[in-house]
Amino acid sequence: MASTSTPLTLPVLPLDDEVVLPGMVVPLDLNDADVRAAVEAAQAAARSEPGKPKVLLVPRIDGTYASTGVLGTVEQVGRLADGDPGALIRGRSRVKIGAGTTGPGAALWVEGTTVDQTVPEPLPGHATELVKEYKALATAWLRKRGAWQVVDRVQAIDDVSALADNSGYSPFLTTEQKVELLETADPIARLKLATQQLRDHLAEQDVAETIAKDVQEGVDKQQREFLLRRQLEAVRKELRELNGEQEGEESDDYRARVEAADLPEKVREAALKEVDKLERSSDQSPEGSWIRTWLDTVLELPWNERTEDAYDIQGAKAILDAEHAGLEDVKERITEYLAVRKRRNDRGLGVVGGRRGGAVLALVGPPGVGKTSLGESVAHAMGRKFVRVALGGVRDEAEIRGHRRTYVGALPGRIVRAVKEAGSMNPVVLLDEIDKVGSDFRGDPAAALLEVLDPAQNHTFRDHYLEVELDLSDVVFLATANVLEAIPEALLDRMELVRLDGYTEDEKIVIARDHLLPRQLERAGLAKDEVVIDESALRKLAGEYTREAGVRTLERSVARLLRKVAAQHELGERELPFTVTDEELRGLIGRPHHVPESAQDPAERRTAVPGVATGLAVTGAGGDVLFVEASLADPETGAAGLTLTGQLGDVMKESAQIALSFLRSHGAELELPVGDLKDRGVHIHFPAGAVPKDGPSAGVTMTTALASLLSGRLVRTDVAMTGEVSLTGRVLPIGGVKQKLLAAHRAGVTTVIIPKRNEADLDDVPAEVLDKLDVHAVTDVRQVLELALSPAVNGAAPEVPVAA
Repeated sequence: MASTSTPLTLPVLPLDDEVVLPGMVVPLDLNDADVRAAVEAAQAAARSEPGKPKVLLVPRIDGTYASTGVLGTVEQVGRLADGDPGALIRGRSRVKIGAGTTGPGAALWVEGTTVDQTVPEPLPGHATELVKEYKALATAWLRKRGAWQVVDRVQAIDDVSALADNSGYSPFLTTEQKVELLETADPIARLKLATQQLRDHLAEQDVAETIAKDVQEGVDKQQREFLLRRQLEAVRKELRELNGEQEGEESDDYRARVEAADLPEKVREAALKEVDKLERSSDQSPEGSWIRTWLDTVLELPWNERTEDAYDIQGAKAILDAEHAGLEDVKERITEYLAVRKRRNDRGLGVVGGRRGGAVLALVGPPGVGKTSLGESVAHAMGRKFVRVALGGVRDEAEIRGHRRTYVGALPGRIVRAVKEAGSMNPVVLLDEIDKVGSDFRGDPAAALLEVLDPAQNHTFRDHYLEVELDLSDVVFLATANVLEAIPEALLDRMELVRLDGYTEDEKIVIARDHLLPRQLERAGLAKDEVVIDESALRKLAGEYTREAGVRTLERSVARLLRKVAAQHELGERELPFTVTDEELRGLIGRPHHVPESAQDPAERRTAVPGVATGLAVTGAGGDVLFVEASLADPETGAAGLTLTGQLGDVMKESAQIALSFLRSHGAELELPVGDLKDRGVHIHFPAGAVPKDGPSAGVTMTTALASLLSGRLVRTDVAMTGEVSLTGRVLPIGGVKQKLLAAHRAGVTTVIIPKRNEADLDDVPAEVLDKLDVHAVTDVRQVLELALSPAVNGAAPEVPVAA
């Protein structure tokens, strides 16, 4: 393919948001100063050169010139159709714009080089096919517009370059598309681009025409239905008058509604039976109102309405990642569910054995980690309707399964009402706070949920009020709970458990920056650039002002901080914009509430005296750090035995007895003065005495606290531990390792001791947390004492603290 290049010096004629291609003839208004200056400069230059005045037509988009222009010749100067002065300019060839130069007149002059390429003769085979396709598409488009005269002109063009540049007349092309055509020097590539643009436009036109046709058909159908119904009403009115009946028989109206509704066969039969009862009942009978209410409820349910699932797996994952940071387990579960649904749909397995592929997930985790908001994100990712059902404090079984219709004011249960509210049979239903469901003389709502949440039964769920089968097998149920133990075992067995164990500090900062801060800025009436909270300030807010598994308190702290800044600005005490750093937090919202133990003065730390150890526990609000204090009573008081305080449960009391028995039997080999344990009373206390505590995982902590007390050696400040202890000194496995390690990380602990058999649980802990913790997996309590106790000072005899 040959190309020619000729150096040129031309005045620039800018075209604002317009593009002229070679071969096009365009009229331009000379009232525009830039156009007039370019034409006059070209005319002045043409006086000394043969030929017509030449200008360089350059698109100017948003004030920026394109890199390629078109050499144009001024064919004629005169008056436009509206009487204004104008010039007729014909595009000749493409010009690559170079450096600016000087020339006569007020126009901008530039140097350029022609860049048009020629196509060899004869045309290659693929180019010939491309020409045929373009002409066919252009002819189809022109015929739709009724431009028959232009069809012949397009068919007469044989030159590939001219045929491609003919697209410049297309009104549907955007300025960017025309610029792309202008900057494509290769004629075949340009024709291919023009063909693709024309093909895309015709496809859009076909879709628009199909939609318009469907809309018109729908309107015609509605008009016919309206006319027929009016005629039917008129016929019924005449029949009632002939039979002497009163006008406005409701039974006829309900019968017509049932017959017209798209109901399942069994539901239609039940509804027609109720219509028969309504026809036989008198107006004074209370049964008539019950039947009408029941019929209204049945007719309002979306029996055959379903939303189409969004099978864009990558898009669904992107939505979940954008709306929630962390929570990888539940995101993976939803992604897996969508992938399986897609494969089932592709293979025609939508319904198997009368059941569809719904899902029942239990999201268990501490408050504020995003369980409830996650339900909305799941519905958004799947393209389904979302309904929230609050179960906190529900004690009546009828709230779930509905009331019998014999009761006055009977209503369907919350599950049926949720489906009705959603308007489809496959919504995402969030059963919020399922662990707060109670039971009393009115029944057990949790037992009523067994059928709802059982994938093997819920395709034939029968509400007490409806008394017809309702298919719930396509519903995605998400149940949220804070405390796993509060969910009945039979109910938990029907759900797939997904644990949300809280956020790491880095995840909290991402959530605060990307989600909490923009929301609170809007609520505080502040613009995004008026108040900026530095990442160091967010880290300090998350680490020292709040200590929680979720982010609710963090969001409240951010809101309080923004309110303070807004108030100071309104009082004239602070100028905006303002950047909040960690040094300014104390002056704005006061002192930190949770200073890590490692950051305190050594003399003020709890472990600054022997007999105090740091343990780890799991509560309803996530993991937490637990301190254990031990002391020995004065032998003169005679108060021998073991005293436990701090609202401890039976299992924890037994752990304390085991720890004491182990030290009594093995104290000699551990070089501990176990004689003090025989005659003096031992007191073990767990601070925060108002909070009930139970479980076996504090065994090693109590053993370490007693060993520290007897040896006089301090427990290391940076060490926290968890594990059950046996009478032989074995460290047995416990639960909640991930939550406990997250709590240790939040509290500033750097060394954690866990049972060896819990080492596999470390796979669930985020990598950024494990990188900052030195985790020791042990099998024996002797290893715990070696790691946790500080070495003795100069071999001095220990001084055992005595209780007052």
